[in-house]
Amino acid sequence: MDIYISASTDTTKTRFIEAIHARKKVRIRFFSKEAGACITRTCAPMDYGRSRTALDFRNKFHVLDCESENRPNPLALDRSHIEEISVLEETFDPAEFERDPASQWTVKREW
Repeated sequence: MDIYISASTDTTKTRFIEAIHARKKVRIRFFSKEAGACITRTCAPMDYGRSRTALDFRNKFHVLDCESENRPNPLALDRSHIEEISVLEETFDPAEFERDPASQWTVKREW
């Protein structure tokens, strides 16, 4: 059973973090600057917090796009660009994704 989360609710961040801990994929509909339109992607949620490469200091939803032709495709999405998030029953294996060993997670986890 998918869980729909409106991006305008306060539970968005909480459900997203729960998906990180449960290793459940999410379906995100968001405005893509590259496409110039809203798109929907199935992603692995990786972290929630500030981006080391962003010019602003707002917290972002950090995901890996599982449908991108250029896998893995990391995305740092601002809440204002997200229309909706659904937590899926489908799980992901964190070992499938390369990660910079020097980077630190904002959301603590056991994996």
